[in-house]
Amino acid sequence: MRKKLVEFRNVSFRYGDEGPWVLKNCSFEIYENEWVAIIGHNGSGKSTIAKLLNGLLFPQEGEIIIDGKQVNEASIWSIRKEVGMVFQNPDNQFVGATVQDDVAFGMENRGVPRDEMKKRITETLSAVRMQDYRLIEPHRLSGGQKQRVAIASVLAISPKVLILDEATAMLDPSGRKEIMDTVGSIQHLNGLSLITITHDLQEVVQADRVIVMNSGEIWKEALPREIFREKDALRKIGLDVPFVAILADELKQAGVNLQAAPLNHEELLEDLWTLHSKT
Repeated sequence: MRKKLVEFRNVSFRYGDEGPWVLKNCSFEIYENEWVAIIGHNGSGKSTIAKLLNGLLFPQEGEIIIDGKQVNEASIWSIRKEVGMVFQNPDNQFVGATVQDDVAFGMENRGVPRDEMKKRITETLSAVRMQDYRLIEPHRLSGGQKQRVAIASVLAISPKVLILDEATAMLDPSGRKEIMDTVGSIQHLNGLSLITITHDLQEVVQADRVIVMNSGEIWKEALPREIFREKDALRKIGLDVPFVAILADELKQAGVNLQAAPLNHEELLEDLWTLHSKT
């Protein structure tokens, strides 16, 4: 059986005693070595989920369990050893004078022995292809390079859960793809649970599972292919669908009998090639 690493049990949250509920009775589970994308319109509650997972916020109702431990003020430092978080703007996470200082910072706070720190700095910077930049000042890096260093800094503390909260939003399409390819390979190599809070549809289709948020509630939870079949319903709650899925629908309406519901260019080309081979 797969091990549960994250559990939301009937979680509700609001900012202040009188404010509206940002999350309403949310329940879901995330397993070891699973990639889950959380999507939704602005204000749907998805970023609040990320902050609750890392103990930056605490729910007014319900329970959050990380690797068997309930998230609360007593357990928060233990939880943060298990959960790493990368934000949209990497500049907000930099504290070191050089790249290697920044990667070392979290480990120093956790009392990691010096020899182990050196080993992890080399390993994590190599994993994100930033080993040659270890003595460079972070502010001199490009946006994509900064995000790589932010990811390396989080990976260095050896978390079991990695959260990317709109972590690629400030990058161009090639930069986003590069970062997500890197993260995907690291996830499988280290057996991480990966949670991405994102608007990027290409990130969503790569995930193992998708949780769709709408007005603070879980609207649907399913495989990416199943989610994007509901194109009209998604648009009604302010979300888009991948261009390839729209194109596949247009082709079907034009009489092209595709066998599957492709989510990316490779799948669409495979479908078209298979169809061509039969004619």
